[in-house]
Amino acid sequence: MKKNICLGIALVAGCLVLAPQSAVADEVKSLRGNIDIEAPSLPPEVEELIPDQKPIKRDYVKQPPLIPHKIDGYTMNAHYNKCLSCHSWANYKLAGATKISPSHFVDRNGNELANLAPRRYFCTQCHVVQTDAVPLVENTFKPVPALQK
Repeated sequence: MKKNICLGIALVAGCLVLAPQSAVADEVKSLRGNIDIEAPSLPPEVEELIPDQKPIKRDYVKQPPLIPHKIDGYTMNAHYNKCLSCHSWANYKLAGATKISPSHFVDRNGNELANLAPRRYFCTQCHVVQTDAVPLVENTFKPVPALQK
């Protein structure tokens, strides 16, 4: 039994040493067809973050602030909330972001919590991305006088 194992190992080692290396390399082809595989000449471009816009003024008391940046691709589910990576009390200074309001740490019974209240976890329930889009319908709404200035 030991002779067979040793003979097998020697046979495999001999094949590896005697196999022409260039023939093995020539057999590698692209999955896209008969196209040579080449290393990219330039490093990939890194997407630049769009700087935040100046926040739009609120029109009424207790209006949730608008989001002054794009949130395309932000993950927000029961296990993860991308907004918290910048706006949590632990991260807002480092990120230069607005911290979450203390009102977001109060549950529906008025109890103060150590963590974000579940009813305040999904930010886009109240906060929307601001835009200067043309209104779809005519609007005669006027802000509260105290907020007009």
